[in-house]
Amino acid sequence: MAAANLLALIDDIATLLDDVSVMSKVAAKKTAGVLGDDLALNADQVRGVKPERELPVVWAVAKGSLLNKVILVPAALLISAFVPVLITILLVIGGLYLCFEGAEKVLHRFFPHHDAEERDARLAQLADANVDLVEMEKEKIKGAIRTDFILSAEIIVIALGSIAGADFITQVGVLVALSLAITVGVYGLVAAIVKMDDLGLYLLRKSLTGNFNRFQKITGRGLLITAPMLMKFLAIVGTIAMFLVGGGILTHNIGVIHHAAEVVINAVPLPDLLVSIVVDGIAGFIAGALVVALVFVVNRFRK
Repeated sequence: MAAANLLALIDDIATLLDDVSVMSKVAAKKTAGVLGDDLALNADQVRGVKPERELPVVWAVAKGSLLNKVILVPAALLISAFVPVLITILLVIGGLYLCFEGAEKVLHRFFPHHDAEERDARLAQLADANVDLVEMEKEKIKGAIRTDFILSAEIIVIALGSIAGADFITQVGVLVALSLAITVGVYGLVAAIVKMDDLGLYLLRKSLTGNFNRFQKITGRGLLITAPMLMKFLAIVGTIAMFLVGGGILTHNIGVIHHAAEVVINAVPLPDLLVSIVVDGIAGFIAGALVVALVFVVNRFRK
C-alpha cells in the first residue's frame, strides 16, 4: 500500500512538472515582447556607470528584481482570486509611470532643466576620488528597480492570464519558474552586454602575445567598436519601449483610448500590427508628456 501511494505521488509530481513546463513555454511566448523591452531598459539603466562598478550595479538591480517578483507573484495570485478588477487599475498606473519615465527622458534631452550650478556640483562630485560611488549609484539602482517592478508586474499579469484555466498549484509553479528564468536570463544578458568593451580590450591585449593574435585583434576591435554603439542603440530602444509598453497598457485597458485606437487602425491603409505599434507609441508619449506637465505644475506649487 505504501509503495502504491509513493508511486501515485511521484506520478502526480511528474504530471504537475510536465504541466508547469508546457504552460511556462506558453506564458513565455505571450510575454516575449515585454521581455525584449525589459532587456533594453535594464541595459540602458547601466549607462554612465564606471566600468569597475557595472557588474555590482547589475547584481544590485538583479537582487531588487528578484525581490520585486517575490512580492508580485503572491500579490498577483491573491488579487486575481479576490479582486481581479484591481489588476487592471494597477496595470494602468504602471503604464502611466512608464510613459512618464520615457517622456521625462525625451523632454529633458531637448529642454535641459539643470542649472549651471547644479551641473558644476555634479561634475565636481564625479571628479572627487573620495566620493562614495555606491551612494551615488543608489538613485540609479532604485530607478532601475522601480522600472523593473512595472515590467515584472506586466509580465506576471500576462503570464497569469495565459494560464488562467490551470489549477492554483500549477499557476504558482509557472509563475515561480518564469520569474526565476526571466531574472537570470535578462540580467545575465545585461551583464554580458555591459562587459563587451572590457572583453574587447582584453582580446586586444592578448593579441600582442597570443598565437591567434590576428583573430583576437579583429574580434577585440569589433567588440570595442560595437559595445558603445549597442549601448546607444539600447538606450534609444529602451526609451521607445517605455512608450510602447506603457501606451499599450493604456490602449488595451482604457475604453476611450482603446476605441480611438481601433478607429485609427481601421482608417489607416497599412498593416494593423504596424499601425497598432505606432498608435501605442504615440499614446504613450502623449500620456507621459501630460504626466510630466502635471508633475512640473505640482512641484512649482509646492516650491
